[in-house]
Order: sequence, then C-alpha cells, then structure tokens
Amino acid sequence: MPSKVKVMSLSLPREMAEEIERRAKKEGKMKSEFLREAVRQYLEREKWKELQREFSLRAGKLGANTEEDIEKIIDEIRK
Repeated sequence: MPSKVKVMSLSLPREMAEEIERRAKKEGKMKSEFLREAVRQYLEREKWKELQREFSLRAGKLGANTEEDIEKIIDEIRK
C-alpha cells in the first residue's frame, strides 16, 4: 500500500528557516507540522480567492455588481 505521506525538500533563505524554527519551537510544534499548517492555510486562502473570482464572474454575467444586487437575485430564486 502506498504511503499517505510524500517527503519533499525545499530551499529557504537562512533567515526564513531560522524564523520557522523559532516559531515552531515557540508553538511546541515540529518544523514539519508547522510548515504543513502554513501550507494548508495558504492553499485554503488560494482556493477561497479562486471561488471569489469565479463567483464575481458569474455574478457579473447575471448583472449583479453589488451585494444588494446579489440579495435581489437570491430573493427571486427563493420565491
């Protein structure tokens, strides 16, 4: 059975690596755990940004340019 973990290596500027080490230690986490969480948060933020962009495009096609326009469309759908 393949492992659920893939080991990766990366190069970081020395100062960044030292800051990661300090913060991970301060939070009582292993560096891997600290970096996994940082990457997870970054990926979630990027996914959210993509969803927002997609929604903006779709809303624009519906003529919804403000929150008020969106509320009107939602109200119409609910009727």
